[in-house]
Amino acid sequence: MVTRLYSHPIYLEHLTPSGHPERPDRLRAIERVLDDEKFTDLDRVQAPEGDPATILYAHPQSFVDKVRAAIPVEGIVKVDADTSVSPKSWQAALTAVGAANAAVDDVFSGAADNVFVASRPPGHHAEKTTAMGFCLFNNAAIAARHAQKAHGAERVAIVDWDVHHGNGTQDIFWDDPSVLYCSTHQMPLYPGTGALGETGVGNIVNAPLAPRTGSDLFREAFRTRILPAIENFAPDLIVISAGFDAHHRDPLAEINLVEDDFDWATGQLMESAARDANSRLVSLLEGGYDLQGLAFSVAAHVGRMMRG
Repeated sequence: MVTRLYSHPIYLEHLTPSGHPERPDRLRAIERVLDDEKFTDLDRVQAPEGDPATILYAHPQSFVDKVRAAIPVEGIVKVDADTSVSPKSWQAALTAVGAANAAVDDVFSGAADNVFVASRPPGHHAEKTTAMGFCLFNNAAIAARHAQKAHGAERVAIVDWDVHHGNGTQDIFWDDPSVLYCSTHQMPLYPGTGALGETGVGNIVNAPLAPRTGSDLFREAFRTRILPAIENFAPDLIVISAGFDAHHRDPLAEINLVEDDFDWATGQLMESAARDANSRLVSLLEGGYDLQGLAFSVAAHVGRMMRG
């Protein structure tokens, strides 16, 4: 079992205002925990810069131009109330896209069995024409489209366990039956989407969780809603929007998961991928803002990917 890790120093140069939860220290915490000897066999590769043309798989050129034009020469500039850009943010975002697409290439070529991408900025709140929620471009959506365009994937499933609903991914694939989007998330909570009745063309499966929900209800949602939907869909690839802010330590939400829940959910999706997708599984970092909770949860997630 070959598990590949993509990261890049440029991700640390996407700067946010002092006190902002989505900060470079998140990746430093992940780097430290993955330096443990039990991750010696992790195949570490520097993320490639992406082709800007692939951003158009999920966003129009006018939006791409708008984001690029917002990048400042110096300092930090807000693009919405909680989303900022700095001089290196374009390169960081482009390299996040590049890593996501390279991960897809790896699992289709057999270069790796599964891949974890430790990148920032995150992506799942980025709608077709709106950067928001710390996100500029929707990495998971672009990766799904890349699988279809470059590798002939007919069906791609995106599973999002970030504590915040991935409104951007839902927006992009709302009327596209070739992509299944499944999400567990706290409700009510930012961004306010993700109700049970939001089903697209039958390809959107939301499993909202009430505040203070813990492991039992999270796992029940997976067993009763997410996993059956994947089995019925039989995807050629599973992409995880892997946010770890449903951890009980996280300051931005009130879901009380522990590291073992992420280990368990990873194992469930690996079984689904083995059954339907020739084991092809790509995981992309989204949220997670308590550094200890994030680091320990990523360690559980990646460790499970490596065990096969």
